[in-house]
Amino acid sequence: MDAVTRALVRERAGDRCEYCHLRQEHLPFHRFHIEHIVPRQHGGGGDIANLALSCHHCNLHKGPNLTGVDPETGEVVRLFHPRRDRWDDHFAILGAMVIGRTPAGRATARVLRMNSADRVALRIALLTGGELP
Repeated sequence: MDAVTRALVRERAGDRCEYCHLRQEHLPFHRFHIEHIVPRQHGGGGDIANLALSCHHCNLHKGPNLTGVDPETGEVVRLFHPRRDRWDDHFAILGAMVIGRTPAGRATARVLRMNSADRVALRIALLTGGELP
């Protein structure tokens, strides 16, 4: 992937993970990834419309997944798609937790482990102005 495409994706996202919404500055030791929303193995291309900025945590947990199980209904649903969906329609921040508002939001939060202990600890530190873990 060329430097221009990387810069466009990063700028479009405002240096924020398009899944969990943490900023690059909050995780300075892990450069955010340019990830394929629809992975190549599922036919996704390298065009800008299929690329998103993702923190290492979200990208590694998303992997090639396109769906997940909604923990509320037990149904298999699609994951949040940063190009097609509005973040605020699918997620909310409640204290240090990312809350899924929709089946896709709940499944994405679960698959990407957005509320794992380390992510919650990081958000608490950011909220309280404390030392980052």
